[in-house]
Amino acid sequence: MKVYEQVLEFETSGELDIVDITDEVESIVASSGIKDGICLVFVPGATGAIIVNENDYHLLEDLKRILAKLVPNTGYAHPVNARSHLRAMLLGNNQALPVKNGRLQLGTWQQIMFVELDTHARHRKVIVKVVGD
Repeated sequence: MKVYEQVLEFETSGELDIVDITDEVESIVASSGIKDGICLVFVPGATGAIIVNENDYHLLEDLKRILAKLVPNTGYAHPVNARSHLRAMLLGNNQALPVKNGRLQLGTWQQIMFVELDTHARHRKVIVKVVGD
C-alpha cells in the first residue's frame, strides 16, 4: 500500500467564500501514481469546510442563505466567530473520495469545494492524502 500527500495553499476573500479545488485535487491524485484507493481531503482548522456538490452559482447562494438561517450571526457565548465554528461543524472538515484507475470517482456534476466560514479573509491549507495501490 502506498501513501501520497500534498498540501494545497490558497487565499480566501472572506466569510462564505467558496473555492473550487477539484482540478488541484485531481492533479494530486494523478501525481500520486495510485490507481485504486481513497483520497482524503481535509481542512486542518476549525472554521473551514470541504463539500462535494455542484458548483452552480445559484445553488451556492442557496447554501449561503441556508447557513445564515440555520446559524445566524449573533446570540452565542463564544466570542467573535461562534457562527464560523458552528457552520463548520454542520458542513464538516473532510471528504473521502474513491480513486479508481488513477482518477477520482466523482459524479457528473460533483466538484470539490472549500468553504470559508471564518469572519475574514484567510490563508488556507488543505491536506490531500491518497492511500492505495
